[in-house]
Amino acid sequence: MPFQAQRGTQDVLPSESPRWQWIEREFLSLANLYGYREIRTPVFEDEGLFTRTSGETSDIVTKQMYNFEDKGGRKLSLKPEGTAPVMRSVIEHNLCPTGSVARLCYLTPFYRYERPQKGRLREAHQAGLELVGSPSVAADAEVIEITVRFYERLGLKDLNVLINSLGREECRACYREAILAHAKAYLESQSEEIRDKAQKNPLRLLDSKDPDAQEMIQSAPSVLEFLEPESKVRFEELQCLLNNAGIQFTVEPSIVRGLDYYTETVFEVQSARLGAQSSLCGGGRYDGLIKEIGGPPTPSVGVGMGIERALIVLEAEELLPPLPPFDAFVAFTGMETRGEAYKVASKLRAAGLSAVMDVDAKSLKSQLRQADRSGALFVVVVGEEELGRGSVVLRNLATSIQQESPWAEVIEAIKKDLE
Repeated sequence: MPFQAQRGTQDVLPSESPRWQWIEREFLSLANLYGYREIRTPVFEDEGLFTRTSGETSDIVTKQMYNFEDKGGRKLSLKPEGTAPVMRSVIEHNLCPTGSVARLCYLTPFYRYERPQKGRLREAHQAGLELVGSPSVAADAEVIEITVRFYERLGLKDLNVLINSLGREECRACYREAILAHAKAYLESQSEEIRDKAQKNPLRLLDSKDPDAQEMIQSAPSVLEFLEPESKVRFEELQCLLNNAGIQFTVEPSIVRGLDYYTETVFEVQSARLGAQSSLCGGGRYDGLIKEIGGPPTPSVGVGMGIERALIVLEAEELLPPLPPFDAFVAFTGMETRGEAYKVASKLRAAGLSAVMDVDAKSLKSQLRQADRSGALFVVVVGEEELGRGSVVLRNLATSIQQESPWAEVIEAIKKDLE
């Protein structure tokens, strides 16, 4: 049996990669407008980095991480998310000295061992933002605004922006007790493993996919009822800032996110095009994360946006750009003109035009068939007789109109038609 891509992974084929490049360009271009600079982190890290940041009871740590021991006996993990590696790098390279703010963005693969399904792979990719060093609620609003503007920039409409606040430690402690009390009857019928996880982190129940748990949570108290006065003011200010930015949103108390490091603001952007797994992205504030992994107390807020999930919605709404064509296919009539054809192709490329040639010196008829299949806009035929007159044959493959044109005018003629 021939080798195949591993389950939960996929090849990005030449017909698809321009769409990925388009999304990546749009993201980096937009992030740059807000002052964010790209950071790239390794694909694997110390296993403890994710155990400490994601939470020992999280599904990511207990079920989904790809862990391995290298030849030096070090316990490593393929990164299951993008934020913790960036925060590790912030500490290691002092990217955010006390009193300063760092705006960072990234494009990265991440790895989670889970059942592959639409929009959820074992190797997936995300675009992310991290605003490090600011405790201001305006930082939360900025990250949410960029996130929404990114999807709007891609052409997506009817986005559902959901926001919530998890408050500070006092709020979370009281809410944990309230959730446990509310879920008592449900937990009595569950396995010891589920009860143990709920005792360690009751908020995980709000993220449960179990239908019985989801039904129980429908009548659970809202975390917003437990917010500290400061957090209530902060959450109200966030809503004002989003209104001022023209961001439509819904307050949704069930949004808690799946990682332990979130505090205060959490949010998701959803699309009905994704079905049950409707979330395009998620993020929030994590003021204790950098301290948790050995750095100084540093407030931070960020978001991770799934690229595959965006592609699904863009395809469903027919918003993906077409495959860009080559500008020209350079053909030649025989070996005596091949050298000149190479020069023609080189001059086209030097002028910023893409040019393709047959490398096998096949017949002119075969080359013209290749030109049609290549999707090129023009074919430039270099013939011996035309060369003697200082010209080439230029054919527009869309209209089939061709003419003999002085070589000096070919580049200008192609560029004029491309305008």
